Amino acid sequence: MSLTHFSYQAFDTQGHSQQGEISAESERDAIRLLQARKLTPVKLTQTKLAARQSRTRHGKVKNADLMDFTTGLRTLVDARVPLDKALRMLEGITESLAMQTLVAGLRREVKEGKSLADAMETRPDVFSRMYVNIVRAGEEGGILHQLLPDLADFLETSARNRQAIVSAMVYPIVLLVTGVVSVAMLLIFVIPQFAVMFEDAGTDVPASAAFLLSLSAFVSNWGWLMVLSVIGAVAWWRWLDADPARRLAKHASLLKTPFLGQLLLFRDCAVFARTLGALMAAGIPLIRALRVSREVLVNAELVRLLGQVEEDVRGGSGLGAALEKTGAFPTLLHQLVSVGEESGRTASILLKTAATFDQSVKNQMNRLVAALQPGLILLLGIAVGGITITMLSAVFSMNAVQF
Repeated sequence: MSLTHFSYQAFDTQGHSQQGEISAESERDAIRLLQARKLTPVKLTQTKLAARQSRTRHGKVKNADLMDFTTGLRTLVDARVPLDKALRMLEGITESLAMQTLVAGLRREVKEGKSLADAMETRPDVFSRMYVNIVRAGEEGGILHQLLPDLADFLETSARNRQAIVSAMVYPIVLLVTGVVSVAMLLIFVIPQFAVMFEDAGTDVPASAAFLLSLSAFVSNWGWLMVLSVIGAVAWWRWLDADPARRLAKHASLLKTPFLGQLLLFRDCAVFARTLGALMAAGIPLIRALRVSREVLVNAELVRLLGQVEEDVRGGSGLGAALEKTGAFPTLLHQLVSVGEESGRTASILLKTAATFDQSVKNQMNRLVAALQPGLILLLGIAVGGITITMLSAVFSMNAVQF
């Protein structure tokens, strides 16, 4: 077994605090080594470097592997298989080396006395806070076998929605890249050949052809500036995320963008409603569920607004009223939440609301793709056809003058 590096904080026999790092096969072995040095550990954590090296060595856990793990764990726990044995079986079933390493680490920590949720919490790159909180609620209430099916359905729905959005955008992106590359090749490699022909003929070049020749010369000589501009724009876009204030302003402006803003809002509302509904259905208190739910969102402005919602709910306000007070969330969301609060079915209504927002995002994406595909094809045809017709017309006019 490979050694794991831990950072520790401990007290010696004279009560002096000491900090350092130690290598051991497990956390329990690390504690034993420290005790052998006459040290009493009070804090022991795996170093980030060790965790990163472990992930690099064994690869990244894929979403499909996580879904298979959750489904297998659900089946075994539902069959009342002890958790240690269930993890051992899952370790032997999976073919992914990264997943085998992960499950082995979970089983080792569970055998050392940790809860499964605490063991999962050490791998935030794999298990989200929502995932960990649902597992913790199941362990504390003894209903893990009841909550895992909903968790598996949640992961499957999220993966399916994400895949649908990615699949919808593949064809437009391919068309866009093809169009840009085609026009660039025409300007860089084809148009200069006509320039040589016009120079040899010694005739006047039509204005449209002269414009294309100038554009071709500019792209050939200064095209690298365009590439640098694109790289600079991407770097600037990422630079905005480096500072919380800039990131907040950026995300707030995105929400105000026509069409895109509504699409982003509905997507995050679907994530928020589904996460909050799943956590509340698992028996997690509303305040704690709100805190976890807002941290899984992407848009920083919505996270800020949900922080205000959490404070209002903490002060005694209803969730629906608190959402309405922000003035940023869709009317459908806070109205249905208010109905759920009145009927005592907030969790189930949140999950149904999430499905509604998911369907709305899909419909908007379908309309966007339906408009983009013919638009890009038309734009590509006009660009390539326009360049071809312009240059051929210039050649024909040159031949007519010579004749």
